Amino acid sequence: MKDIRQALKERRLFFDGGTGTILQERGLKGGELPERWNLTRPEEIERLHREYFEAGCDIVSTNTFGANALKYPGEVESVVKAGVAIAQKARTAAGREDAFIALDIGPTGRLLKPTGDLAFEDAVAIFAEEVKAGAAAGADLVVIETMSDLYEAKAAVLAAKENSELPVFVTMVFDRQGKLLTGASVEAAVAVLEGLRVDALGTNCGFGPSEMLPIAKRLTAAAHVPVIVNPNAGLPRSEGGRTVFDIGAEDFAEAMRPIAGTGAQLLGGCCGTTPAHIKAEIAACKGAEYIHFPKNEKLRRPVIASGEDAVTIGEKPLIVGERINPTGKKLFKEALRNRDIAYILRQAVEQEDGGAHILDVNVGLPEIDEPELMEEVVTRLMGVTSLPLQIDTSDPKALERALRIYNGKALINSVNGREEVMESVLPIVAKYGGVLIALPIDERGIPKTAKERVEIARRIMERAAEYGIAKEDIVVDGLAMAVSAENDAAKETLETIRLVRDELRGCSVLGVSNVSFGLPARELVNAAFLTMALQNGLSLAIINPNNAQMMHSYRSFMALTAQDPGFADYIAAYSGYKSAQAQAGGAKAKAAQDAGGLSLKESIVKGIAERAGEAAKEELREKEALSVINENIIPALDEVGKGFEAGTIFLPQLLLAAEAAQAAFASVKQSMQGAEGEKKGRVILATVKGDIHDIGKNIVKVMLENYGYEVLDLGRDVPPEKIVGTAKAEGIRLVGLSALMTTTVVSMEETIKLLRKEKPDTKVVVGGAVMTKEYAEAIGADRYAKDAMETVRYADEVFA
Repeated sequence: MKDIRQALKERRLFFDGGTGTILQERGLKGGELPERWNLTRPEEIERLHREYFEAGCDIVSTNTFGANALKYPGEVESVVKAGVAIAQKARTAAGREDAFIALDIGPTGRLLKPTGDLAFEDAVAIFAEEVKAGAAAGADLVVIETMSDLYEAKAAVLAAKENSELPVFVTMVFDRQGKLLTGASVEAAVAVLEGLRVDALGTNCGFGPSEMLPIAKRLTAAAHVPVIVNPNAGLPRSEGGRTVFDIGAEDFAEAMRPIAGTGAQLLGGCCGTTPAHIKAEIAACKGAEYIHFPKNEKLRRPVIASGEDAVTIGEKPLIVGERINPTGKKLFKEALRNRDIAYILRQAVEQEDGGAHILDVNVGLPEIDEPELMEEVVTRLMGVTSLPLQIDTSDPKALERALRIYNGKALINSVNGREEVMESVLPIVAKYGGVLIALPIDERGIPKTAKERVEIARRIMERAAEYGIAKEDIVVDGLAMAVSAENDAAKETLETIRLVRDELRGCSVLGVSNVSFGLPARELVNAAFLTMALQNGLSLAIINPNNAQMMHSYRSFMALTAQDPGFADYIAAYSGYKSAQAQAGGAKAKAAQDAGGLSLKESIVKGIAERAGEAAKEELREKEALSVINENIIPALDEVGKGFEAGTIFLPQLLLAAEAAQAAFASVKQSMQGAEGEKKGRVILATVKGDIHDIGKNIVKVMLENYGYEVLDLGRDVPPEKIVGTAKAEGIRLVGLSALMTTTVVSMEETIKLLRKEKPDTKVVVGGAVMTKEYAEAIGADRYAKDAMETVRYADEVFA
């Protein structure tokens, strides 16, 4: 069997199409798990696979999308092995031994901590069980698909890489703005997955081909590995109790031509597509121009990413905030010793507000457990900032703990030219991905001249290449040394930066303030040195973004070098500029504000629960409990809710803001001596029969509770009879139903029909990945809610 990676160097490959939607037509009942057919009706699964092979598919996915321990406790191995064996039998029967069998892995349906309840390593273990069974059964590759959370995708990739040698493909579900449910942009997803060294990546589900075209263009523009595009056959609708899709085979094939034209190397289909759709697609797209990137390498720049946004290094100078670092910071050292996480989080928030693009994270002190604390701090920072992190440590264990748990592609500080350091750091970076800072120091110490520094940087790059780390993923430190100790130190640093730009054609980084140690009025020297370094080509300046003098220099440089179009950032920062004397008074006021920390509203919006609880207590010293709720807590939740609806705030921030609001409410309740506030109403929430995915339901629950509703959460995989019985027994006026999969919408419709029959005065609001307004109306729901805030708005209408 030829390796699929080799096949992709030669030609475009085609995936199969839908599974669950076809099995529904062939007898799969509402709420019945499709993977169970591997054991009970293998002949039907084999027939479907064979039809796809005969249609011309190069890759057919096993019927194992949901075959994980959450759905099949104790049965994962048998279900997965049966699924692979059936696909192999179908391939032989179709005479397609040249085709590939993909072990299909879908999401768990749970959110990962810190925004959910599933631990990262538990997710890795769940996926690992599937991978081991599929690899042992003889799958040719692993396809991780329909992922709406980049963090969960990372867990699945690590499971695949650590438990098999199989190629790994990943596809994710983006919305119309090119964002995942948890907020990651197309470019951030590409950066993280490429850092993890997946063999191909892309998108599936969500839309038909025309709506998916803009996403395909962004994927092919950003990616340096083959791109996959597997759309639905349009939007689903209910017709005579059946779920149908609105795009036929020929129209689907025609709409896939422009996607092939973007350069996507793997095409197929998802929900609603059939062997006829894929056969027509192959005929329409097979002749489109084919480009395989390793043969036609794109221009590359270093890219890092958080779980939301990607940052490209080298396009313009960027600021790395230096304040989450104990060096020379007495208060920060005390915070580390006392595990004052709220203080650390506040440094992140203030630096992001101050203009940082990246945050340095260093928690190293001799007396603490650095690996354990690094993991905790990185995990908590992921919840309060969208900025990428720079993991700053000399401890390989702390580095690996941070990179493993980090939902992103980090900047890594650092590696030097000493052989033992390269041997300990480079394998970790190769496994988890990242942009690596090369410190041009070796066994001989710190080189005196810029030329010697650049030569060491070259050696580090050559050594890194042996581990598969691209030259473009290495940034060179210019080594800022104190001019008070060595008069020409700054000159050699500036020359190093220039040589990195002009000779290495690379990017540079500098801890700017190191230059002024031992001098008075340090910020004056630092600001001047920053401007000089930027002029010489500095890519990353590690500075304090809340230092006014440094930011004056940075913003002025950006404006004067035409890197601030229309002076937009400069004007935004200085439109209300005051004299130095007036600023001094303002600085005192700001210092007083900083001493007290973030306000209650700011704490909730930023999602810092510890501070929210304390801030609520501070407000209660001067205000009545109801005033604190109405003037602070509810406006903060409204601000977050509006941001979520507008697409400027994403799921992790929404949930953490809700958690912070709950901490504030707890303080308010305590002040009321345990008195319970009056509830607006009681609502049932449930994920329908056959569906174990409860991410959406849990989000709705949190938001309803924060807006004063009592929620009866019936959980996942709930039969219609239980939902209706509870509604009758408890006198419930509003029921919320969730379904992620097309195959379980039938159960949602059954539940609504039973409610209409036995408790017709109850309103029903529905949501989920497969739902649309039209679909909701067709199955009899009273309201379709596209997100949690819309559910809250509808509840307010029902209980008005």
